[in-house]
Order: sequence, then C-alpha cells, then structure tokens
Amino acid sequence: MTDETLPPGPRAHLSSPDTRRILRLQNAFLRHARSCLLDEGFVELLPPIIGPVTDPGIRGAKQIDVDFYGHRYKLMTSAFVYKQTALLAYDKIFYVAPNVRMEPLETCSTQRHLVEFHQLDIEMAHTSREEVTALAERLIARAVEGVLSEMEPELDALGRDLDALRAMIAAPFERLRHADAVSRLIDSGHAQSAAAEIDWEGERILSESSPRPVFLTDYPKGSRVFLEREDSERPGILRTFDLLMPEGYGEVISGGERESDYRRLITRMRETGENPAKYGWYLEEVRQGIPPSAGFGLGIQRFTRYLAGATYVWQAAAFPKLPGLVSP
Repeated sequence: MTDETLPPGPRAHLSSPDTRRILRLQNAFLRHARSCLLDEGFVELLPPIIGPVTDPGIRGAKQIDVDFYGHRYKLMTSAFVYKQTALLAYDKIFYVAPNVRMEPLETCSTQRHLVEFHQLDIEMAHTSREEVTALAERLIARAVEGVLSEMEPELDALGRDLDALRAMIAAPFERLRHADAVSRLIDSGHAQSAAAEIDWEGERILSESSPRPVFLTDYPKGSRVFLEREDSERPGILRTFDLLMPEGYGEVISGGERESDYRRLITRMRETGENPAKYGWYLEEVRQGIPPSAGFGLGIQRFTRYLAGATYVWQAAAFPKLPGLVSP
C-alpha cells in the first residue's frame, strides 16, 4: 500500500472538497431512504450498541469484548438478533446502526472494509425473501433518483458517470442463484468453492460483468449463520440473498428469511458450532414466540462509495478506521 491508498489525517480529509461532496451524497441517500421506509410504514428504532451476544457470521473478523458490570458483553458487529426481537413491538422496523468489527489485516487492501461502519438495518414480520428483495430494489431506486435530482453538481464534480447510475435503476435487478454464480466464476477461471459464500474477488468479478445490481440467492446451508432459514422444499438451501452493485463494487446488502422455530434454531446453532447457552435471552424469546421475518442490512459507507464512484470505502467515512491502522 502507498500513502495515496490510505486516509490522510482528519484535517486534510474533512477539509477535502471531495470528502465534503461524498458526505453530502451520503446524507442525501439516508434522507431519501428514511423517507421511503417511513412511507411504507416502518418505525425507526435506536439500535443497541452493546449486548451479551452479537452476529456470529462476520467472515474472519473478531468481536470486541467490553466489561459490563462484571459481565462480558460485546460491541455490536450487527444487531441481528435484536432486529428479530424488536418485531415484538412493531411489524416493520429499521435502524441506522453503528457496527465495529476487527477485520483481518489483509482486508486493509480490499478497498471495501472498515473496522467501524454503519448499516441500514431493516426487518419485516410475516414476510418473505422475495418481498424484502423487492423492498431493497424500491428503496435503492427511490433514494438514487432523489440523489440524482438534487446532487448532480456534486456527482459531476466527483467525475461520477451519471448515465451508469440512471441505467442502474432503469431496469429490474438481476437474480442469480449461488450455484449458477459459482459455475460462472469457475468458467471464468476463478476458483470459487461451491460450499462457501462468494469470496471478495468473486463478488468483484460478478459485479463487473453486469450493468445492473445482482441479487445472489440460495446460498448453501453451510455457508451462512444459524439465523438464516433453510428452504423447507429444498433441504440444504437457505432463503438468503446478497446484493452486488455493478462496476465491480461488490456486495452492499446481505439478508434473507430468519429461522424463528425454537427447535430448528437450536439444531442450526449446533450444526454451525455455536453454543446455545450464549444466546439464552434471545432463545427464551424465540421459545415464547417471535414473528417469522425477513430483512437485510445495507452497508451505508459501501453504498456511498458506489454512489460517489469512489475508489476506497474510507472516502465515505468522516473518521475512517482501517484494519491495523491507528486512527482518531
């Protein structure tokens, strides 16, 4: 890595005209996304920051422990289980949630990983994967239309291809099953495991080859965490999805249907090597009954990077923190 690939100090970064433009784009995107969700009947809740458990499926990143009055709590890597439980109050909820993940050092050079980042977290009761992918598509189209209508000078100044953004929302997003994505990658010469999530280079290759966003669906059972629901008609296939943005930007959304049956959840935990005792409070709520649901998390800095046409995800954070680098 060179100095050009790393964020400068806070003064140089925050006073940069490009940083100011990118953060204004981020602000506009969030404003339009919130408006879309509120119009569709969602309630915004304030997210938890710490808890006894957090999302276990973080692709090699480590969790951070905090001392909570003599108990070991975690900083949120994702408010996954809290989203499900929040549906006891409302049928449609969302967070703008901070997350902290101690990413492996090698991710410092991927252009798309931060230690500290934010997600637009969405969960809906009594719904399906198809309904939440349709919501994601509506949300992105409406928010990008709003950004294009009011932020064209900023996009022009950043050198963003406006026609590419318009084309991105002009047609339905592509759907691609995991097995078909693996075949496409292998045919292109990329060694992708059929049993694992699509790796970062594979995501880049797939998203470079399509002018539209791509929903990757039907991940194999062993590739995801216990919270993802197995398809009752296709054993071994999960009702999950990722969304890849075009132009090589890769994954910005992960989501799917959640397992809400107590016995199946315990089985899935044990299959994935998780200790059910760690999730005591959550499992008790599931045992008493929580609504079946589906939802997703959208990486706000990653999506802003795509909107701005930026090279590095740290360009979309006011105070970026990269793996292995000491930052303010």
